[in-house]
Amino acid sequence: MNRRRFLGFATGGMVAATAGTPLTAEAGEQLITEETSYALTRPAYIDQAHLVVTDLGLVSGFYQSMLGLKVIEETASGEVLGVGALPLLTLTTAGNAATAPRNAAGLFHTAFLMPNRNELARWLRHAAHNNVALDGASDHLVSEAIYLSDPEGNGIEIYADRPHEEWKFHQDGMVEMATQRLDLQALYNSAPDDRWEGMAEGTAIGHLHLQVGDIPQADAFYRDVLGLKLMARYPGASFFATGGYHHHLAANNWNSRGATARTDNMTGLSDYRIRFNDKAALDAAVSRLDALEVKSEKRDGGVFLRDPWGIGLTLSA
Repeated sequence: MNRRRFLGFATGGMVAATAGTPLTAEAGEQLITEETSYALTRPAYIDQAHLVVTDLGLVSGFYQSMLGLKVIEETASGEVLGVGALPLLTLTTAGNAATAPRNAAGLFHTAFLMPNRNELARWLRHAAHNNVALDGASDHLVSEAIYLSDPEGNGIEIYADRPHEEWKFHQDGMVEMATQRLDLQALYNSAPDDRWEGMAEGTAIGHLHLQVGDIPQADAFYRDVLGLKLMARYPGASFFATGGYHHHLAANNWNSRGATARTDNMTGLSDYRIRFNDKAALDAAVSRLDALEVKSEKRDGGVFLRDPWGIGLTLSA
């Protein structure tokens, strides 16, 4: 299933996700403000992603001009992009970088979470005025999302969550989601007529959606090894999160059924970081890795490991 089919999949149908309760800040935990997106207040969330590209200038230029990210740091092999001083996306390249086939395990999309609907509308206005090609748009009830791709085919979602208190919960503790048509014209019309100067403070990576080779294997790794909660299912896809968010990670095999491990020089998603607000939750995750004898190592201020498809991830607090 390609991204366009995903956008129209199960229109009018519902998928379910387990509800959670908000965290309260305690001593030693990250201070949570009223402006912080709900996704980032959970026990753990997606912090950063790292893509390997073949044309650094072209791809970086796209994320700067079309998405409004800024270069925070230049490295020997690439650049770190983000919002303000907050790094979100690392882009690197190498002479031996090999273009990943479409059916390889890796990235389905990186989902950039706007701090509010107004900022989503402002980005849409910018996109429309700069002829940004969109793959589609969806109303998921809990969020409104716009889909596109970067110049090398890496999927992107730009979205805003509806307030958590507006999510509809069932008696069994499940939250209602759907994939319905998003009224882009109405969203565009709601945007203020002002100068857009890039992504607003508070923008973050709300979730990552991955392509994997096998869904039961993904469940076994992300749920049973990492301890994320299975929140929802589509045919051929699972959605995982912490703390009752609709999903911090998703995995599907629509394009990649049977895919094997990625090679080190393959373009696309190389690795990403999961940051824990709760140090005890990080310690429990690391203890679970040790108990299951999952290979890991201390690296870059956290614990680094790879999923069954060679996608790297770092757990940190």
